[in-house]
Amino acid sequence: MRYTHALVRRPCARFASGLTQSTEGPPDLVRALAQHAAYCGALTELGIEVTPLPDAPDHPDGTFVEDTALCFKEFCVIARPGAPSRRGECASVAPALQRHYRRVLNIEEPGTLDGGDVCLAEDLLLIGHSARTNEAGARQLADIARAAGLKPHIIDIRASRALLHLKSGINYLGEGLFLLSSNAPAIPAIERFEHLVPDAAEDYAANALAVNGTVLIAAGYPRIGAALAARGRRTQPLDTSEFRKMDGGLTCLSLRF
Repeated sequence: MRYTHALVRRPCARFASGLTQSTEGPPDLVRALAQHAAYCGALTELGIEVTPLPDAPDHPDGTFVEDTALCFKEFCVIARPGAPSRRGECASVAPALQRHYRRVLNIEEPGTLDGGDVCLAEDLLLIGHSARTNEAGARQLADIARAAGLKPHIIDIRASRALLHLKSGINYLGEGLFLLSSNAPAIPAIERFEHLVPDAAEDYAANALAVNGTVLIAAGYPRIGAALAARGRRTQPLDTSEFRKMDGGLTCLSLRF
């Protein structure tokens, strides 16, 4: 799939007060803004029209826009984040997506679903049942996906404490290749694909983003970059140190369609 558009939101002044399980200390806002600008620049260079969403000063996690919606070819789904403090983020995302999609669906109460728990691989849709995405939300999305001709698989990752979201450690890079963290659970549904698994020291880099022929990877993880290059993949490292401190990564920072 070739992406032409992306929605992003820059970190707000209260970015450091967002939700996190990290023990790396608070993020530096100035540095985070510079990293975000570099990320947007990389998407632009790859042929994507990047649209900034309105600033969200009351939502310190608002820069992680991927959790607010799911974008498919013919329709989109407005999510219902599992953290109550994040649900207001969707209010500005829905109108932006309505400019591009005629069909906009919603995850309804009592379901909760974070976009970071969803990974599309060809006709396969992996849905993580996590601390943020509950069973009701996962089943709602599975029904939507099945009606659209996709093959949904719900994967319980609640026992994988290192995985906040499914895509914290499970990402599809296209052309039959999955990038998995060393602590990712076994998933029978993806056995037909090739798997690239880093050693534990580079688990964070499993959150990589394939965009229009290039794989964006977190800077500072050379073995992942070398392994992808050996498979003929073009890579571009980006510094995400300040987003890592807030449990975020490359996929979290945009909605792509």
